Amino acid sequence: MATQPSERTLETEMFGRTVSYEYSETWVGYSMLSLRLVMAWIFFQAGIEKWAEGGFGDPLAWSSAGFLENAIDPANPLSGMFAAFADLAWLFDPLVIFGQVLIGLALLFGVFVRFAAMMGAIQMLMFWTAAWEGGLMAGFPVENGYFIDSSFVYMLLLFGLGAFGAGRILGLDSKLEQTEIVQQNPWLRYLLG
Repeated sequence: MATQPSERTLETEMFGRTVSYEYSETWVGYSMLSLRLVMAWIFFQAGIEKWAEGGFGDPLAWSSAGFLENAIDPANPLSGMFAAFADLAWLFDPLVIFGQVLIGLALLFGVFVRFAAMMGAIQMLMFWTAAWEGGLMAGFPVENGYFIDSSFVYMLLLFGLGAFGAGRILGLDSKLEQTEIVQQNPWLRYLLG
């Protein structure tokens, strides 16, 4: 006998208004797991592609310096900051490459999902700001429109995964939260979930 999806009512206040709606816990669970796995693949694949650029024996063959020096639109209000980052590619390149691989693995296995989502969102924020082709007065244009691009969407998806605690859905975070170290250090729960 098939069971019906579990229904719940969410009641909260947003922007000074009470919001209430019913949702299916079952479908939210499947949705969060699916989004977590898709974002895991996006990050893992991006990191592995960069790592493999010079062969796996030379993980730092990929460099952001060329992009930072040449691809940032001069009208971008942060272009000077990104040009300065080019001089620090030796520092940022490993953070990008290994960060993407580790974020992907963390999301895949559902471990330290809130921390991984926050780090991924910060990376996406930087990629998004690098894509600006102008400032506020220009409407923050990006290559394919205004204001919103895939980095911005990924940033919001990562925020949602962290907010929902998607690592608890068939992930290791649910097991880690039961450990003695987390029980004795409740602040660690902010990294899990």
